[in-house]
Amino acid sequence: MVEDEKRRRAPAMSQEERRAAIVRTTLPLLIEHGGNVSTSQIAAAAGIAEGTVFRAFKDKQDLLIACMRAGLNSDEEVAVIERIGTGGPLAGRLTLGVEAISGYLDRIWAVGQAMRTGGVSPEAMRQRMHGDEKEHEPGPPPEMLRVSHAMGGLFDETADNLRVDPERAVRMLLGLVFTNRMQGHGFGESMGDPAEIVDLFLHGVIRTEKGSKP
Repeated sequence: MVEDEKRRRAPAMSQEERRAAIVRTTLPLLIEHGGNVSTSQIAAAAGIAEGTVFRAFKDKQDLLIACMRAGLNSDEEVAVIERIGTGGPLAGRLTLGVEAISGYLDRIWAVGQAMRTGGVSPEAMRQRMHGDEKEHEPGPPPEMLRVSHAMGGLFDETADNLRVDPERAVRMLLGLVFTNRMQGHGFGESMGDPAEIVDLFLHGVIRTEKGSKP
């Protein structure tokens, strides 16, 4: 009977697996409740004792920083963008790309806000965003650069028709998308429709025969 019970038990998690599981549970709580979410709430959501959280992480800030790195991860968004390819109209490809990254931008905004309310220092945030190295090139975190590079691939077949190079075009589009997402977080009314954002990016705000508005 005892042997049967042992066989039915799930194998114990490694420390790395336990940390990853706690982070997966904590990330949506941070997005919903901010950095003031308690470790008791996290433990309850994960179905573990609160002490288990502190055996996996030295303190709450250590957990929050791990969550920030996980929130920045762009593997899923990059994969979605790369599957779009370069077939079909440019506007359609870019719209799909914007749809893929809109949720990503919302997530990193929410996690960043949670880090601040949770008391994580700007220096700790910088180190985690840039891979912990002491010396780094100024600019966005590497995970965001991966998103930008993937979006640039959507321009490949139309690069000769662009007024600017694809890299600059991507920066301009992402700037518009990012600003629009921030408007939805209290900075004003957002457009909300990726197709409208892409149309304004490609054709401007002045009515022309190329614009989608009559």
